Amino acid sequence: MLHELLEHLAGGDGWDTAVGTPVNEKTVTAATQPLAEAGWKHTVDGRWIRWTSPTAHAGVQFDAFAAQHPTRNLATWTIWAGPNPDRPTWTLTASPRTPSALLADLTENLAHGTGTRQAQADGRERRTSHGITPLAISTVTGIHATSPTR
Repeated sequence: MLHELLEHLAGGDGWDTAVGTPVNEKTVTAATQPLAEAGWKHTVDGRWIRWTSPTAHAGVQFDAFAAQHPTRNLATWTIWAGPNPDRPTWTLTASPRTPSALLADLTENLAHGTGTRQAQADGRERRTSHGITPLAISTVTGIHATSPTR
């Protein structure tokens, strides 16, 4: 996940969301398409749309209110993994200016890179996949993308 983020930022391309432009349905659909394709279910709860993995150990949350106020620097996107969304092992937040291509890359990595987890007899968790697991990334917060200066 972290590698995907750094690769995208280093490339400097894909800045499809102009500063000050509200996020629209097309942006949300493009960013979350990998989750839908992977069979993640979504729920709507007031201003939030949440996608949760089939194992409930990872998710993405979109805040529609924050998305409509791009100058307020609110976390519009929250990507998390861990035991549950209230106690994640790690989170990544993104502003409404974050490119949908970057979000799509991150959600695809999350949808296909998180492994299934099983509790061991001693209560510790065991990962059964060699993909990215929730403990593979330390806490990352505050990813606020802005357009590169040219």
